[in-house]
Amino acid sequence: MLSLTAIFTLVGLMFLLLALGMPIVFALGGVSIIGVLWLMGPTGLYMIFATAYGEVTNYLLIAVPLYIFMANMLGSSNLADDLYQTVYCWLGRLRGGLAMGTVIICALFAAMAGISSVATVSMGLIALPSMLKRGYQKDISVGSISAGGALGILIPPSIIMIIYGSIAEVSVGQLFMGGVIPGILLTVLFVLYVGIRCWLQPELGPPIQEPLVLGDKLRALRGVIMPLLLILAVLGVIYLGICTPTEAAAIGAAGAMLSSLVYGKLTLKNVSQALMRTLRLNSMVLWIMIGAVAFSHLMSLAGLHIHTQAFMNSLHADPWVIMAVMQLVYFFLGMFLDPAGIIMITTPVFAPIVKHLGFDPVWFGVLFIINMEMAYLTPPFGFNLFIMKGIVPSSISMGDIYRSVIPFVLVQALCLVLCIIFPQLVLWMPQHMVVK
Repeated sequence: MLSLTAIFTLVGLMFLLLALGMPIVFALGGVSIIGVLWLMGPTGLYMIFATAYGEVTNYLLIAVPLYIFMANMLGSSNLADDLYQTVYCWLGRLRGGLAMGTVIICALFAAMAGISSVATVSMGLIALPSMLKRGYQKDISVGSISAGGALGILIPPSIIMIIYGSIAEVSVGQLFMGGVIPGILLTVLFVLYVGIRCWLQPELGPPIQEPLVLGDKLRALRGVIMPLLLILAVLGVIYLGICTPTEAAAIGAAGAMLSSLVYGKLTLKNVSQALMRTLRLNSMVLWIMIGAVAFSHLMSLAGLHIHTQAFMNSLHADPWVIMAVMQLVYFFLGMFLDPAGIIMITTPVFAPIVKHLGFDPVWFGVLFIINMEMAYLTPPFGFNLFIMKGIVPSSISMGDIYRSVIPFVLVQALCLVLCIIFPQLVLWMPQHMVVK
């Protein structure tokens, strides 16, 4: 076991490398190699190899490329167009209806895709021009797409939940079910915010003027059939205990290919492009996890958890105060780091504290995911902000994008507080699911 000074030196070196722009996998892996050589000598390097191999061959992680492939195949289909047509027909004549509908579409994509970029890009290309053309203000248009897209990491299936569950040793199936009610709650809060604000300020989201007959509305409902079937297939088999999250991922990937076939998009070009994008993203995820697992084992070997628990015992602070501090740390880190990187850096420290304080690890994991959803929108390095910048017309500046998401970040904070005050919002479904 190392002294606290030595541990802080290693952690400080890791943050220094990150600040210098080194990729997180090399920052974590490089510090891990230095630390292992310091503690165990050259023979300790085998530990890094063994732990890395054991992690990347984890059966649970097979779900990651499957969900990524599912998202990529859905992105190449016409699902987004049909869903938006449904929203246009049913909600378009309401003040802010197109923006509210866009949030709902993003929630549906979140329940199908597992990552946020699919909904953000799709709605940015389809819904944003439509809203701007019909007089919607850029703040409500851009903000609703950015915030709705971020739902992809909270509403299951979620790649970030799989990574967190693997590192924190928490059931991914229970994390998935724990994210359902908070995801629905946050979607409703977004819709209510948009609807109330547009009702008070009609110029933000004027209703469309085109006449719509009942027949058009009924025909538009066909666009929600395939998404709902896919969502029920993936989440239903997990909740009922029929399949594990990994097996459900295979069902989702097959369902996404079937959707592409129905829409006439199951071509060799689309499949090969989806496979290549899946390969690149999955390789990135696995390399980050290799560095993270090595760093996690180094911190355990160095005795960080022992020092941390001793420090917590010496504070005699209320557990809820410590919980609030951890959420603030997550929020601050989310302004500068990717959620996957935050998982790798903080989980070896925070997971033992959560267990020591007696908090439910599934509940804490979902709180973390909600906080990371805020990270997707918080300047200066919010992931969805940069996606939107690459989509919006030149008349919308980065400053406009930053301003558009501030109210939605506050709504996310409200959802986080509600889930802290009422833990059953998170725990009810995991407690009633059939565990496989």
